Amino acid sequence: MRLSEERTDRAAGVLLATATGDALGAGYEFTTPGPDVVIDMIGGGLGSFAPGEWTDDTSMALAIAEVAATGVDIAAGPGLDAVAAQFVRWYESGPTGIGVQTSAVLSKRPASADEMRRIAAVISGRRSGNGSLMRTAPVALAYLGDADGCLRAARAIGLLTHHDERAVEACEMWTYAIRHAVLNGTFDGLLEYLEGASTGARDYWAPLLDRAERGTPADFPNNGWVVDALLTAWWAITTTDATGPEHLQRALEQAVRAGHDTDTTAAIAGGLLGARWGASAVPARWTRMLHGWPGYRAADLERLAVRTARGGDDLEGWSSSPIVD
Repeated sequence: MRLSEERTDRAAGVLLATATGDALGAGYEFTTPGPDVVIDMIGGGLGSFAPGEWTDDTSMALAIAEVAATGVDIAAGPGLDAVAAQFVRWYESGPTGIGVQTSAVLSKRPASADEMRRIAAVISGRRSGNGSLMRTAPVALAYLGDADGCLRAARAIGLLTHHDERAVEACEMWTYAIRHAVLNGTFDGLLEYLEGASTGARDYWAPLLDRAERGTPADFPNNGWVVDALLTAWWAITTTDATGPEHLQRALEQAVRAGHDTDTTAAIAGGLLGARWGASAVPARWTRMLHGWPGYRAADLERLAVRTARGGDDLEGWSSSPIVD
């Protein structure tokens, strides 16, 4: 898909802001920073991450993007199998902080997407963690010209590890909203998704989103659960001054201040914030620090995101040109 300069910046911002939120929140995981705490890329956390290092949230998103950037359809067939294989490849790198549900599936080292989905469907215990939502952002980039395909892919990739209808709906809704933000530069995509959703999904999610816009993190404290994770991200976005691109930084800091699963909620928020405000809104001091699996830095994320948005077409050169912060 050919993109304007503004849309290109917003597409590049999807992965960049996801990783920024992830690395920003990593050092505060399962704490609740007070209002006087300066939120920064301090590193540490449960995985002893270096300052600026992203976690499993971004790594799994990159595993998807690396396949999508080839131009293959990742909603089914060989493309979905390739995503599943990338997940296993990442798992075998020995990542820290991997979620319980994701680990339970990937530890079986399934050889195909179908096998991975079957394993996820029969795993006992909670299946509605936030692990599928945290990685969904790049799916939107692969289907900027195809709203239905975007929803199909979000569902299919979510079900690889999280066999839960609320998790699937969350992935569909957030992915759709990211796609809408890249194309239109607004946050209206969540409500647009609900307008076309089933009555059950609309009746479930609409009052929750309204509560997030009016409430506090105490109203959705279990943000390791996919529903509360989405509400925390939406709360951070909608309760922060959004009059300019500085909204991105403020909202990411707000997501971290919500506490608990801080890297994941900030990564989720980052995907939508980057889609709205673009890579140019991410503070350069943070982008200079970013790094992580599989040996990428900020410029690599921007190039990968734009290549994904263009369906693998790199002929225009933006994603191979030097990035100036």
